[in-house]
Amino acid sequence: MVQTTNNNIDNTSKKLSIQVSLNGLSFCTRDAIDHTILTVEQENFGIQLTPEQILNKIKYTFDTNSNLKENFETVEVIYQNDLYTLVPKPLFDENQAKEYLNYTVKVFDNDFIAFDELNQHDIITVYIPYANIHNFFFETFGSFTYKHSTTILTNALLSQEKNSDDITVFANMNSKSFDLFVINKGRLILSNTYSHETKEDFLYYLMFATEQLQLNPEEYHLVFLGDIKKNNDYHNIAHQYIRKVSFSNHLLNLKLSPDIRPIEPHQHFVLLSLF
Repeated sequence: MVQTTNNNIDNTSKKLSIQVSLNGLSFCTRDAIDHTILTVEQENFGIQLTPEQILNKIKYTFDTNSNLKENFETVEVIYQNDLYTLVPKPLFDENQAKEYLNYTVKVFDNDFIAFDELNQHDIITVYIPYANIHNFFFETFGSFTYKHSTTILTNALLSQEKNSDDITVFANMNSKSFDLFVINKGRLILSNTYSHETKEDFLYYLMFATEQLQLNPEEYHLVFLGDIKKNNDYHNIAHQYIRKVSFSNHLLNLKLSPDIRPIEPHQHFVLLSLF
């Protein structure tokens, strides 16, 4: 489900996408006419903050960053957290959205529950956005769309793998967590988010999840996305136990402004998959 508020903002030829998590903030702007990515910026906080602290970070960024001091044709907000679950669409009842989350997430009475529909894949993402941050964007922009990062990942990866005959494990890396997806012959087998502080944490969760699914590390393909550099500790330790390891190349199909700092083709997968 594409979700919007209803006030109007002044139209320009630029679009803004913002990704919010408790340990980082990133955004990009795009020319709405020729679809060139104009700016991509990211800040990793180093530690996990509270939603209140994150809001202060966002306010400071909007006050000081000239790229955010414009009117945008559209604004898209992406919430990245582990407060979500995926539900098969045939089993989904909007009136029971909170109950689906209760199986995996501690839900409070005043929590705002949202959901995204992936109609092409018959999947619903049920999640909790950060209400204070949501209100800030409403006050700042009046009208914006919003989704959970898992919705974007699920849609992009399933569309990419729809004709594949292989088993592929995707690890979307963030500074303090990573999203793990397992897709077998175009079907989603696993989607989960894990915290990590070290490369050993990452390896433990990766191997535990794949062993539970009885996957052979000699056979499946591990693909890294997101905030990770080639030949770093996480990449190297994965290579010790998994035969086929590579990086996504989704950026190769995007038009980037020459003013943007060089970006590896696997970086900012969620933020740029909207385009």
